Amino acid sequence: MVGEIFPYLFVFERMVFVEKGKKDYSDYAVVMEQIVKKFPGVLANDHVDLFVKRGEIHALVGENGAGKTTLMSQLYGLINPNSGKIYINGVETKIKNPNDAITAKIGMVHQHFMLVDRLSVVENVVLGMEPSRGPFFAIDKARDQIKKLSKRFGLYVEPNAIIEDLPVGSQQRVEIIKVLYRGAEILVLDEPTAVLTPQETEELFKILRTLKSQGKTIIFITHKLHEIMAVTDSVTVMRLGKVTGIVKTSETNSRELARMMVGRDVLLRVEKDKAKVGTEIFKVEDLHVKENRGIEAVKGVNLSVRRGEIVGVAGVAGNGQTELVEAITGLRKVEEGHVIFKKTNITNISPKRRREMGMGHIPEDRLKHGLVTSFPLYYNFILGRHDSPQFCDGSFLKMPEIKRSSEELVKRFDVRPPSIDILGANLSGGNQQKVIIAREFSFNPDFMAVAQPTRGLDIGAIEFIHKTIISMRDKGVGILLVSMELEEIFSLSDRILVMYEGQIMGEVTPDATSTEEIGLMMAGHRLEDLRAQEA
Repeated sequence: MVGEIFPYLFVFERMVFVEKGKKDYSDYAVVMEQIVKKFPGVLANDHVDLFVKRGEIHALVGENGAGKTTLMSQLYGLINPNSGKIYINGVETKIKNPNDAITAKIGMVHQHFMLVDRLSVVENVVLGMEPSRGPFFAIDKARDQIKKLSKRFGLYVEPNAIIEDLPVGSQQRVEIIKVLYRGAEILVLDEPTAVLTPQETEELFKILRTLKSQGKTIIFITHKLHEIMAVTDSVTVMRLGKVTGIVKTSETNSRELARMMVGRDVLLRVEKDKAKVGTEIFKVEDLHVKENRGIEAVKGVNLSVRRGEIVGVAGVAGNGQTELVEAITGLRKVEEGHVIFKKTNITNISPKRRREMGMGHIPEDRLKHGLVTSFPLYYNFILGRHDSPQFCDGSFLKMPEIKRSSEELVKRFDVRPPSIDILGANLSGGNQQKVIIAREFSFNPDFMAVAQPTRGLDIGAIEFIHKTIISMRDKGVGILLVSMELEEIFSLSDRILVMYEGQIMGEVTPDATSTEEIGLMMAGHRLEDLRAQEA
């Protein structure tokens, strides 16, 4: 198979032997040679080679659990390899901790930002490396340095702004400024677009191209194939801890990359039949909800969902979608209006009662609201139904039935590794999401609120989750889908609503609109005004 042998052909083509037993890596910013990393019961990196040329944007891709983040954590010194060598700019380098990585001019921007919300941009950037003037913190000097970095690399952000007041895209710029402030020449970005809107993603790509033009080397961990094709120069593909392909981006395509990632052909488009829509199962009427600071986030929203259909809600993050879903599922108080489920007013009743009535919920934050990561899988599979007669006999859990049911779900939903005893914290993001979806759908709900179901997941997990959602729709479940991925909204939805500043800007069907029209509504234009301009 080409995908199995090509990496070695590619490596030897670029490798120069200067004398017996020595290799010349002087053209490479990073070489990781035969890296092995073992955890109890898991071989996370199995003799992995990574070759990143100086001044390129290099994608590191693979399914969740393929070993990408583990490999980069060793480059940054967060964990140490069992064996193998690391070369930085052609010189073998021992990286035992992040301080060693920073000394080697490596910076890492994590998927979950490492910022202090209550501090300002300038305070976050210089934290741990504060410039001083005598015994005092020289904040003016720090502010000037940040302004220079911002201007040079197109990372526009207000130095005095408080982090918690900034949108996600701006917070990510702060993370990039932070590693540049520390002198990074090699930047590792772990799933950098996982929490960004399409507009913020385009801004990030402009920044990456600017960084590249200034001589920086970027390693870009992602699972989004269209992003790989849009912004990278070369790609290393991993599967099950091994490298399965090393290709130049200009010489490959999305389908070939997907095949190397998953080991089989992958459907890049969702296949579904026309929805067989039934009666109305759920609706909200004139809903008003406040966010954490007491400011109104949902402003008079009306929507309905029928059995056997998927209603998608599109919008830029922070426009009330989170508060809407939390109010629907009982996690947030409704200030005004009504939530109606099966013709019953369930406004402000408990989440437990909603579940008993047949409402399921896939939360946008799987770690905060979806799992107890310190529990083994068999406990996570029964959360919310742990006191049901199926799993509980009076005061005691029916452990044989819990484990039998959990084993069945692990097989049915292809959770890896296939062990019900593993802790939730030890699963990859994609497999954590599979556990949540398996649990929620196994309860046979009549209505599902599904929020960001594939955030941060790889192509294989996305394909599986999309098929599962469509199969539930086809069984007559009503589904409200909230997603920032426009492609996902278009692919799965039978109807699409667009939210802006807590209000619905319009309702359309996927075959009677365009991404441009949806984008304009996401920016605050009402559908009737757009259609009136076209007439």
